[in-house]
Amino acid sequence: MTEGNFVDYVKVHVSSGNGGKGSAHLHREKYVAKGGPDGGDGGRGGHVIVKGNKNLWTLVHYKFKKHFKAGHGEHGSKNRSTGADGADTYLEVPLGTVIRDTETNAVLFEITEDQEEKIVLEGGIGGRGNWHFKSPTNQTPRYAQPGIPGQEAHLTLELKVLADVGLVGFPNAGKSTLLSVMTSAKPKIANYEFTTLKPNLGIVEHRDFQSYVMADIPGIIEGAAEGKGLGHYFLRHIERNATLLFLIPADSKDISQEYAILLDELRRYNPELLDKQRIVAISKCDMLDEELIEEMREEMEPDFKDVDYLFISSVSQLGIQKLKDKLWALLNE
Repeated sequence: MTEGNFVDYVKVHVSSGNGGKGSAHLHREKYVAKGGPDGGDGGRGGHVIVKGNKNLWTLVHYKFKKHFKAGHGEHGSKNRSTGADGADTYLEVPLGTVIRDTETNAVLFEITEDQEEKIVLEGGIGGRGNWHFKSPTNQTPRYAQPGIPGQEAHLTLELKVLADVGLVGFPNAGKSTLLSVMTSAKPKIANYEFTTLKPNLGIVEHRDFQSYVMADIPGIIEGAAEGKGLGHYFLRHIERNATLLFLIPADSKDISQEYAILLDELRRYNPELLDKQRIVAISKCDMLDEELIEEMREEMEPDFKDVDYLFISSVSQLGIQKLKDKLWALLNE
């Protein structure tokens, strides 16, 4: 999937259908001069319904079409015939999509299961026909109710990527390179920061035909929790990952400090993210010999007592199989 087709944030305008008018018909038939009221009810206006679809991965189908209208209810007619209901409009979304009211930014609901349906806007109720209003003192009512108008709303659809493992790190830490080595994904790779602007997904093939999904998320910078850089646009994707893989390059000035900054950004965005399983990988270790790796291990030991860490290289494949095994073990604990 190309980067331009990974759409994870869209705004749409939706309208539900108007209810149909009730009929004020009076029954007429040969030899029946005054048959009385027999006007039917109007049909219900169409709902706007959001539906989960496990076969969708992005919101790209809303990239160019932004307006959706449900059908109007038909008017009632003679012989107490009720008008047809308006056609419902379905917005199909991938699992993990959050629906917000654009004007208030309030979360309306979230779609997490396949074929799950939620009515986001109800259609207008059809008006009642005149036969509902007849009484001993008003035997020929010549009026009926109009239908209730439909509703309109501006909605924001936000996709939070559903993946087993999420790659977390500063820009240019080697996340896209690692994804390309561990999976068949072909993310854009370059030697500058923020090469990755949209999440990339890949399937890691493990032993015995087992697999899990890994997500390469755009790099975090200090202040991301306040929206700096790409801020909230990518931090929300981390909420959906079962395990977090922190990637820190071996040529970093201070590995412990970099790890602490990453943890602090996650904590400030959502403290619950720190409850997720996590593992640290020191990348770009093809430039280190065994002696230097051992020295770094001794320096890191005090700050990494509570988390597993290992040294890897996407170029030389150092530690890649061990990393796959560790991630699989964490996912199946």
